[in-house]
Amino acid sequence: MRKRQPAGLAVAAVLSAALLGGCEAPQLGQWLPGASAQPQPAAPADVQPKTEEPSTDGTAAPSSSSISLAAVPASLVLAPGAKQTLPYGDGVTYRSSAPDVVTVGPNGELAVSSRAATGSTATVTVEYQGERKTATITVKPSLASTVTMVNGVPTVTNPDDLVVVVNKERALPADYVPPRLVEPNVPFTFSGKAEKRLLREEAARALEELFAKANQEGIQLYGVSGYRSYHTQKVLYEGYVKTQGAEHAARYSALPGKSEHQTGLAIDVAGSDRSTLLEEPFANTREGKWLAEHCAEFGFIIRYLKGKEEITGYAYEPWHLRYVGKAVAQEIMSKGMTLEEYFKDAGPVQAQ
Repeated sequence: MRKRQPAGLAVAAVLSAALLGGCEAPQLGQWLPGASAQPQPAAPADVQPKTEEPSTDGTAAPSSSSISLAAVPASLVLAPGAKQTLPYGDGVTYRSSAPDVVTVGPNGELAVSSRAATGSTATVTVEYQGERKTATITVKPSLASTVTMVNGVPTVTNPDDLVVVVNKERALPADYVPPRLVEPNVPFTFSGKAEKRLLREEAARALEELFAKANQEGIQLYGVSGYRSYHTQKVLYEGYVKTQGAEHAARYSALPGKSEHQTGLAIDVAGSDRSTLLEEPFANTREGKWLAEHCAEFGFIIRYLKGKEEITGYAYEPWHLRYVGKAVAQEIMSKGMTLEEYFKDAGPVQAQ
């Protein structure tokens, strides 16, 4: 019968083996005779698990213990189809004033409808533990997200959009024809049928209302030139080059495919003084002043502003109206900015 070793010697041998082996010391209860396993001590009460910061890009998931309504932005500009994550957790509620434009799920995921119109808005109300914060969401795609290269030409991908930006750097498809072209019931400077009498239906009806209001206030307006096809613009531009020179043509006319008139949303107008027809002094006439003051009420903007030539690429044209819808028009005209500047704060379309 072997002699039983003292327990102290056994413990020493075990610890020595662990230290020499470079590993952690084992639980003594596994080695001492008659010992039972002891429960591990709990973490101190003041040690809290690490939480993630609130996210604005939909990637993080803050817990309820880290929620602060201060993280809810007062305003956001997002593209159709974009998604963004608001602070969320137990007890947080969300409400959208326009669910057809913006929705917010219980996990804080804010989603803009892919069909939301540019310029549409929604107010999202976030409530948590008696506190409330609102965020105003404006729908606006970035210009970069609405253009692609076609045969080496930057071509817009949203030609039917009421706020499509067409300029020297953004062309319409060569074969583009606007939907629902109609003739507005307004007087023109010429008689007879012609394609330049046409406008997209939305713009045509708005123009009728604008002309009617002007007439009520003693202002007589005339349509000069509305829709122009790609072919018509090509002939017109080449004519300007031959008669006025390339430099003049570049300042006052557009290459085919790069004219707003092809959208069916633009029209040149005139007053009763024919000497100012398509001339800058039109801005100083009663008609020109009235247009600048009231056109936004009917969804139109003065497209090519004075002092903004480097942005628009064209000289000042106080006679050139562009239909963009009332909400967008009123913002643009009230701030004295161009259609290009309107999109400067827009974000890219995020992946679905």
